[in-house]
Amino acid sequence: MTRRFSRQMLVFAVLLLALSLTVVAVSASDGEGFTRWPVIVVDGESYYWEGAPDGPNDELDVPGHAWRQAGPARFIGKHYNTGPFGMPQWWSSDAPDGSLLYVADVIIDEWTAEKAEDYAARGYIHYHELVSVEDGSLHPTKVGWFKHIAVSSFTLDGGPHPEAVGYEVTPGIDYQFMPNYSMPYMP
Repeated sequence: MTRRFSRQMLVFAVLLLALSLTVVAVSASDGEGFTRWPVIVVDGESYYWEGAPDGPNDELDVPGHAWRQAGPARFIGKHYNTGPFGMPQWWSSDAPDGSLLYVADVIIDEWTAEKAEDYAARGYIHYHELVSVEDGSLHPTKVGWFKHIAVSSFTLDGGPHPEAVGYEVTPGIDYQFMPNYSMPYMP
């Protein structure tokens, strides 16, 4: 248990360092370089994360998240206890409204059965779709592989699928955060 905790804390420390060193140039900055509704360029095309259309021009995003680009196919996110259109305490009923719940590490890559197992073993248990800015279609092969790292303890009992959650979260990688890695991606 101590070895696993140490590994999780090391991963968390590396992610925090990455948060402080990365740069992003997209819309709606929070003053710290993190933005809402990022435009994600994949294969020369512009995409949003699939989510609520709560941006100023109906831009899409995962509710409660702000982003920094950490490489050509990598993003770091802050996941706050806020929902679409500013809905309070949307993810957790016992964490303060607007509080930071997770740091998210995201890698954009294809979904294959082999990659799904590899990503899951490293904590990337949830993938999220990429929606074309131009026409609303899904990327034909690529998704964002999400690893959520909790920064405090709270109850995850809300979000877009409250029926699929309802558990106590402790600091470290959340291996229960909406695991869909084994469900084939079919755009």
